[in-house]
Amino acid sequence: MAFLKGFFVFSISFIFVLLNGINCIDIYHEWIVSIDTTINPLTSHQSVITINGMFPGPLINATTNDVVIVNVFNNIDEPLLITWNGIQQRLNSWQDGVSGTNCAIEPGKNWTYVFQVKDQIGTFTYFPSINFHKVAGGYGPIRVNNRNVIAVPFPKPEDEFDLLIGDWFQITYVYVLAVSFPKPEPEFDLLIGDWFRTDYKSLRSSIQDKQSNQFFDIPDAILMNGKRPYDELSSSNNHKSFTVTKGMTYRFRISNVGTVMSFNFRIQNHKMVLVETEGSYTNQITLDSLDVHVGQSYSVLVTADQNEADYYIVATPKMFRSNETLEGIGILHYANSLTTVSGSVPDGPEPFDIAFSVNQAKSITWNLTTGAARPNPQGTFNVSNVTLAQTFILHGSKSEINGWTRYVVNNVSYFTPDTPLKLADMFVNGSGVYQLDQFPTHSVHDSASYGVSVVSGIHKGWLEIVFINDLDVMDSWHLDGFGFYVVGFGNGDWTPAARETYNIFDPVVRSTVQIYPGRWTAVYVFLDNPGMWNLRSQHLKNWYLGQQLFIRVFDDNPNPAKERKPPQNLLLCGMFESSISPVPSPAPAPQEGW
Repeated sequence: MAFLKGFFVFSISFIFVLLNGINCIDIYHEWIVSIDTTINPLTSHQSVITINGMFPGPLINATTNDVVIVNVFNNIDEPLLITWNGIQQRLNSWQDGVSGTNCAIEPGKNWTYVFQVKDQIGTFTYFPSINFHKVAGGYGPIRVNNRNVIAVPFPKPEDEFDLLIGDWFQITYVYVLAVSFPKPEPEFDLLIGDWFRTDYKSLRSSIQDKQSNQFFDIPDAILMNGKRPYDELSSSNNHKSFTVTKGMTYRFRISNVGTVMSFNFRIQNHKMVLVETEGSYTNQITLDSLDVHVGQSYSVLVTADQNEADYYIVATPKMFRSNETLEGIGILHYANSLTTVSGSVPDGPEPFDIAFSVNQAKSITWNLTTGAARPNPQGTFNVSNVTLAQTFILHGSKSEINGWTRYVVNNVSYFTPDTPLKLADMFVNGSGVYQLDQFPTHSVHDSASYGVSVVSGIHKGWLEIVFINDLDVMDSWHLDGFGFYVVGFGNGDWTPAARETYNIFDPVVRSTVQIYPGRWTAVYVFLDNPGMWNLRSQHLKNWYLGQQLFIRVFDDNPNPAKERKPPQNLLLCGMFESSISPVPSPAPAPQEGW
């Protein structure tokens, strides 16, 4: 395949293989990641990160157990990593694409990710994970479809729309791709997100400035699929529109790929039926609007059952007093419509109505009777009678360290070492890079400090995590490698007595969960996936300035097989940068106490 400067050749080929006795497909992508200064989402010139010239990037369309191979060429002027939000990377954190697991792809170089979407279905995203790049784009949708032998718990829609709702600074969107279940065309991509006019490098510098740290918090606009909001007074057609046929039902896959704000999403005069979130089929509920928090994904069914006309598609921020400039507006267009939209956009819930949002979150529960990646019902594996092996109580807040504003977990701000934790873990048992279990999992340090926070997770043990949001704004947390069983939301201080309020019957399982200001959210996690896994705030500024840690899950039992060995194309950096061998010899198994 030819590769020419300033041009790309994009190819996806499908080869049927038999892997571990399971029919699957190898899906090949070649991505050229570049900077484009001509897209101009608003009116100013700024750097937008594109993949194969696309903003947002291309769809990864896979089926349970497929192997995804993505050869990433880095044509930007900074090191780059791509992470796969919600893909669990079973036994294979080497492919996770975050600073703790991988050396970055240097400018002018390429690296190939190889991972299997094993035992998963659902709606996910990918995005760049370092150097504040996500605010400039570089992200897109991942769809993991059911195998044909697994029944989907709703009738096949006419078309499918992957809708990614996201907030970012001058570079936020929502992604929508439409794919008919019988055939993969047509596709429609919709990205909704808050956007800043300022270039991402300037934004990155500003959040580290003692005087202008708040600059990143208020965006300039909300875009849909990189397009400006619909404006009936403008002669420009530069807004996002979707054409539907009366009487047909469509699946919208909605993801918040933003960096700051939660959104409320709604379609004028149309109901939505919630059917899936982040790989879990939900009990189906009918909604007028849906809150989508940073990093989250949903699937909803929408039936075109209204008069043939045009209708508003709207995304407005939560916990923020909106105005016209912060309304993301697109159009739902009926094929035979001769009537354009007019008047005000439909009202949503009051932006500061936390009770509405919490009650909606509690109503989103797991469908226990349907299969998902496997034929057996999702509810076969549940939390109704588990024994907790560990509890982490994690306060997310903001503090000052040496006069600099930093985001902290239990008053520790994560410091990113030059050597990825996974390399140090494998080859020198972490020596010289991190000290295991120095991070306080049950208490808050008296004063804020930096730390390389790595904690032990008991392999095949149940972990309870209580996220406490000490900020006055929304937050959301994500754990790579696993799903959260979202068992509880609460107000005020969390105590063990709060477990009496948990939903342990049908808690939904998802990879990203929201935490409301001054409140807590509790989740259970079954740690059956050995590796080094990132636990982070999905809000980009919080993450970039230290609100994260890593959970090291180690399996010392050689039977069944432990996690996979390092890939043959492993990149080396930090203390291993000058190693002669392409892959250093692993150290002996870590001893207890590491």
